Amino acid sequence: MHHQWLLLAACFWVIFMFMVASKFITLTFKDPDVYGVKQEPLMLTAMTKVEKIQVPEEKCLPEEFQPTGNVFSEDPMHQPLVHVKRIELLKNVCRDAALRNLSHTTISKFVLDRIFVCDKHKILFCQTPKVGNTQWKKVLIVLNGAFSSIEEIPENIVHDHEKNGLPRLSSFSDSEIQKRLNLYFKFFIVRDPFERLISAFKDKFVHNPRFEPWYRHEIAPGIIRKYRKNRTETRGLQFEDFVRYLGDPNHRWLDVQFGDHIIHWVTYVELCAPCEITYSVIGHHETLEDDAPYILKEAGIDHLVSYPTIPPGITVYNKTKVERYFSGISKRDIRHLYARFEGDFKLFGYREPDFLLN
Repeated sequence: MHHQWLLLAACFWVIFMFMVASKFITLTFKDPDVYGVKQEPLMLTAMTKVEKIQVPEEKCLPEEFQPTGNVFSEDPMHQPLVHVKRIELLKNVCRDAALRNLSHTTISKFVLDRIFVCDKHKILFCQTPKVGNTQWKKVLIVLNGAFSSIEEIPENIVHDHEKNGLPRLSSFSDSEIQKRLNLYFKFFIVRDPFERLISAFKDKFVHNPRFEPWYRHEIAPGIIRKYRKNRTETRGLQFEDFVRYLGDPNHRWLDVQFGDHIIHWVTYVELCAPCEITYSVIGHHETLEDDAPYILKEAGIDHLVSYPTIPPGITVYNKTKVERYFSGISKRDIRHLYARFEGDFKLFGYREPDFLLN
């Protein structure tokens, strides 16, 4: 009987020690996030993969190149579903071999000239003209410290790159360029490709609000001479002429003559190389009211600056206007135009226009 009590006591002791050990193990290996201690992110995983430029691996990055904002914004846990879908669509189209000629480009000086740098907050912004870029430039100008508020920035300074305090990515050395591409928060904005072309035509060849005479007096005559069918027509550049020029597979002959002025109507692919540079966020002009605050938050600057007030209705896609402008254009010319901009339509989820399908 005495032995039975000893055996029973020993069993209770073993069970008690097992419970203590189990509790210790649980407390030791519990997820640190439960206690507000976040795991260190793997900083050596570059967000951007650029085929042409290789970055030597560094054990410790200088402080000025440490990531800021939400560098890992591709993580679905940190993004609303719409932004996850945009990035996934972009990746899928980039992998489509049938569209490779329309979706891929080299990271040339032309592309690097389009990307503006804010080193202070580790941000890269690729300029896509006719998509509300003036306002984003103002945001970066304030962040770079050239002006204390957006309201103080004179309009003539915004696009004066010698005075606005916005360095271009092309102004840095190859190694500095690559570090910024790998580690900075990167974004750009798109809109319906055909509506953007209409905006460019109206802004540069009809209204010309900033008085840039070279568009009417140099570029327009060059397009008219080559693409106008009716040689007796004396009116200024018409949208039909503009469409023929843009849809011509040999348009580069004139592009070279026009220089950087073509940034207002070349494709997003040619401007920003979205299949070669991994962007953190791609905003859409049509949803800018939601996208602008989201971009500021993801970049970690929403407490420092606000996007300028957006006038009601200005970002809404105007289907009626687009159909009106293209109503007098031949189906052949529209198809040629779409063939050039198909990459932009597919990469960013824009539907092929109904008037092209009928």
